Amino acid sequence: MTQAHAHAPHHGRHDAQHGHHQEHDDGQAEMLDLDAEVLAEHIAAITEWLPLKAGPRRIVDLASGTGAGTFALLDRFPEAHVVAVDASPGHLQRLREKACARGVADRVRTVQADLDDATWPDLGTPDLVWASASMHHMADPDHALRTVHDLLAPGGLFAVVELAGFPRFLPENAPEDRPGLEERCHAATDRFHAEHVPHRGADWGPMLSAAGFTVDGELGVAVDIEGSRHESIGRYALGALQRIRGTAAEELSAEDLAALDRLLDTSSPHSILRRDDLAVRTERTVWAARRN
Repeated sequence: MTQAHAHAPHHGRHDAQHGHHQEHDDGQAEMLDLDAEVLAEHIAAITEWLPLKAGPRRIVDLASGTGAGTFALLDRFPEAHVVAVDASPGHLQRLREKACARGVADRVRTVQADLDDATWPDLGTPDLVWASASMHHMADPDHALRTVHDLLAPGGLFAVVELAGFPRFLPENAPEDRPGLEERCHAATDRFHAEHVPHRGADWGPMLSAAGFTVDGELGVAVDIEGSRHESIGRYALGALQRIRGTAAEELSAEDLAALDRLLDTSSPHSILRRDDLAVRTERTVWAARRN
């Protein structure tokens, strides 16, 4: 998956002041790119698991961001074409540039749309709809689920990928001067999201059934990637903690905020970019639901 896959994306929702937030949009796009890069193997594993009776030819990627799902699906299904839908023109432009660079521009169509609108644009009749880390941003997820149900071809599949929360990067005893800092930051952001993004981490199975789907399968994906395995994990951790700071700052103690700022100061010897003990630890759940 866009409040950010790593996460503070605004995938399905259009920011009313989007035009004034180009820097935020660019920063978010960078995080989505890092998310796709670091978690590529896990995204590929999810596409492999999907209980499909035949390779889909028409795919819709809802709240596509910069294309993590789009390109994983194109790799997995070489005969497929993908319609990538997002509210952000910047994200879609980045996705188109990637498609050209990968030589698959003829297999991708982008559509800018606010998925909270009562009526969605014409997205064709897909065999597969993919929604990664985006359904929880919908203002009316039940309406979105019913819309996807009606959109799909009979027998088509809807894949919903949900996050357990923001990834963890630091050991429990870090940083040395404020052990447990990351968990306290997460506790603060969890309280924020419980109020503002109440469906994050939801069990989508019952909601999919209520919308008329038959849930064919559910998959739990545990992510635990050692920092030494991927050179991008430091930048991924930096970007994620910068976004967490924006949400958690008001609830953190002065000591915790100072320790967090030392981690985020890229010129500091305490910068998270200088640590050799990072990892990416998170969980995702996938539901595969079929339109009968």
